[in-house]
Amino acid sequence: MEILNHAEEKMKKAVAVLEEDLKTIRTGIAHASLLDHVQFEYYGSPTPINQVASVKVVEGRQLVIKPYDRGTLKDIERAIQTSDTGLVPQSDGEVIRLNVPALTEERRKELAKSAHKMGEEAKIAIRNIRRDANDAVKKDKELTEDLKKDAQEKIQKLTDKIGKSIDSAVDTKAKEIMKV
Repeated sequence: MEILNHAEEKMKKAVAVLEEDLKTIRTGIAHASLLDHVQFEYYGSPTPINQVASVKVVEGRQLVIKPYDRGTLKDIERAIQTSDTGLVPQSDGEVIRLNVPALTEERRKELAKSAHKMGEEAKIAIRNIRRDANDAVKKDKELTEDLKKDAQEKIQKLTDKIGKSIDSAVDTKAKEIMKV
């Protein structure tokens, strides 16, 4: 059924967006995806740092950013300072170093709450998709009452399944954050 396939596709996209958002939450361990959402003006358009520089993890707690064009070093440094990563860039004129400090217990709890909030937002998106799919089924004049009821049950099962995958992703991230 086209309505069900369309709803499933949208729900999977919502989960993918959640997973990308969860990657940007700092866990006290350095990884290149911490900077995925940090952008700066490059020739007049907002550009992610990882498109104009190599980002490497060094010694587990440090990121080293080496721009392909040394002229962008200051812009990248400024973008990191003004971002919400909480990291302080240190430049030596060639590369930018970011030390990822260990998280305090209080900060870990804040980040875990943030992950749960992202999960709730994803669930809201899923419920909105479910509502739209159910409305589409109700408006479809070609379907019999039994087929409509069957379609709505399938949509609900899909919603429940996707909801569980959201809970699983959020719980995994929360455990990762809370691990010392």
